[in-house]
Amino acid sequence: MADVPGNDGGGDRRRAVPASGAKPSSRVRMSAAQRREQLISIGRQLFAERGFDATSIEEVAARAKVSKPVVYEHFGGKEGLYAVVVDREVRALLDRITTALTAGHPRELLEQAAMALLGYIEEETSGFRVLVRESPLMSATGNFSSVLNDVAHQVEHILGAEYKSRGYDPKLAELYSQALVGMVALTGRWWLEVRKPRKETVAAHLVNLAWNGLSHLEAKPTLIRARGR
Repeated sequence: MADVPGNDGGGDRRRAVPASGAKPSSRVRMSAAQRREQLISIGRQLFAERGFDATSIEEVAARAKVSKPVVYEHFGGKEGLYAVVVDREVRALLDRITTALTAGHPRELLEQAAMALLGYIEEETSGFRVLVRESPLMSATGNFSSVLNDVAHQVEHILGAEYKSRGYDPKLAELYSQALVGMVALTGRWWLEVRKPRKETVAAHLVNLAWNGLSHLEAKPTLIRARGR
């Protein structure tokens, strides 16, 4: 730094100016809202990569280039940050699937729901990994399971109306909705890692199995071993 005389009448007081070649700091101060969003984004990525237990506040702060107290100020701790991340992902995934189930023929609804899940996995991979990872903070109804249960309830209403029109017991719609949603969800978790075939092909095969199975239901199915008695 070089000193130059001040011109404020203060005698020998001098002000510092950058020395030749020195660059002023380019760091931009974030607003509280911007900082919060940054921390959520970093937390989301770390929780997806390592899970809740292996992620630390120190790592979150280091990636954000802030001190740990800044993270605590916004979320109260790792648990608070994790809860915000999970809540956002739950709402994002549920919104996609709910929108897919709003209108159409039952087969179209199956296609749209399958594509909604696979599209979310493809576009929001980190978010999906956060949801399907186990965490001691979340009970069985706390994250991905809560999404599946909500979706199953919506599918149940669709199947119930379809069953009634075909003369099936509408009370069985709950069982079949859980089976359908579980099949799609587990296939989605598998596809998360392999990413082949294309999501459209995966969705087509899921619908093929689900729809053709539903189209040829037995009104009162029995086990083969029971039939032979």
